[in-house]
Amino acid sequence: MPFCHLRFQAKKPLSPAYPQLIETLGDQIRKRRLDLSLTQKEAAKQIGVDKTTLGNWEINRSTPAIRHLPVIRRFLNQQDSLPDGNLACRLKAIREALGYSQARLATVLGINEGTIRRWEKGCGKPQVKKVNV
Repeated sequence: MPFCHLRFQAKKPLSPAYPQLIETLGDQIRKRRLDLSLTQKEAAKQIGVDKTTLGNWEINRSTPAIRHLPVIRRFLNQQDSLPDGNLACRLKAIREALGYSQARLATVLGINEGTIRRWEKGCGKPQVKKVNV
């Protein structure tokens, strides 16, 4: 009687730690970390935070500060692109991609923080000043 070799193929089951739904930035970070087979300590080092901070993000106990967003975007392998839409949405996306708070952007631009807030709400827009030479 001939001996038959059977080979079963199936996808490896996902880790129980794998997020069921990807709804938050913390879920995206945890998914990416698990996809890369990294420990929290290894992923935290890549992002530049401690393991506890990363763990809190992953369980949605806290959210990353704006200053961490550029590094997180690189960790998530997200391309820098501007969203479609109005100026207010685009301004906020650029500010966050830079990791700037509204106060920091206002300082860099030499304007009032309230002005940035109004622009991002769609109440007004930057004006170009003409300079006489």
